[in-house]
Amino acid sequence: MSPGLPADVDEAPPMEIDLRVEFVESGVKDVLEELDRTLVGLQPVKTRIREIAALLLVDRARMRLGLTQETPTLHMSFTGNPGTGKTTVALRMADLLHRLGYVRKGHLVSVTRDDLVGQYIGHTAPKTKEVLKKAMGGVLFIDEAYYLYRPENERDYGQEAIEILLQVMENHRDDLVVILAGYADRMEKFFESNPGFRSRIAHHVEFPDYSDGELLRIGELMLEQQNFRLSPQARQALADYIPLRRAQPHFANARSLRNALDRARLRQAKRLFETSEGPVDVEALSTLEAADIRASRVFRGGLQAAHASDDAEADRP
Repeated sequence: MSPGLPADVDEAPPMEIDLRVEFVESGVKDVLEELDRTLVGLQPVKTRIREIAALLLVDRARMRLGLTQETPTLHMSFTGNPGTGKTTVALRMADLLHRLGYVRKGHLVSVTRDDLVGQYIGHTAPKTKEVLKKAMGGVLFIDEAYYLYRPENERDYGQEAIEILLQVMENHRDDLVVILAGYADRMEKFFESNPGFRSRIAHHVEFPDYSDGELLRIGELMLEQQNFRLSPQARQALADYIPLRRAQPHFANARSLRNALDRARLRQAKRLFETSEGPVDVEALSTLEAADIRASRVFRGGLQAAHASDDAEADRP
């Protein structure tokens, strides 16, 4: 589609456009402010998204002034470790592209290799085309995209999915935006093996790991959304937990923290059930105590504990 073009083709294009007014009236300002409100940290990512938004606003203005008629290439690559907010930012990007008129619907379809690649001859093309049909008019988010390419397996059907994706990314780039996501090093090897993807990717966004302090704040926000809170001692326990968990296998940033808090809630429930005598008030039901956090095997230390940790095991891919 052509973003921002007049419905009446005979109508003369405007002579000038106020980009600040467009920024507000298009809703882009609202999307970016929501991104700032809801995402802790990720400042390099937020800066990059703002740059992309500015570019798209200018491109839309150029189209409306008759300076260009071609839709810019919008396919993207999000690289970073698990749990760094890639899917969340992809959702905001879909909303932003919709508000600017670059996609019709603004929905996000999130998939992995299993959603695209079949296990026998003739299975892959229908699967891939069905996913693309669902994603048309919006954004297709392919997590761990490098798993599409498995050169060590001669009977692998991933290459068929890749060829279909490349064709659609080129021929339907005015109706579909594809975001490829995964670890930075693996994505680089994937692009080296599949130069057709690299040539179609216009924007590369790198997602840094969260700091310990950012993860602590994220944990508090996660609990607030469920009407839970940390006692002062529990907050300190979680602050102690985060660097210990980071040093253990399969750490996945906010995803690991969410798993840890889910298990802390289980321990809280068990504690309340076993120790309560009589009615339990809202404060007790809503508060996690230090014991609920420090019962994690992560605090036992040592390599053996790390591999046996219930917290580490839950994060295994």
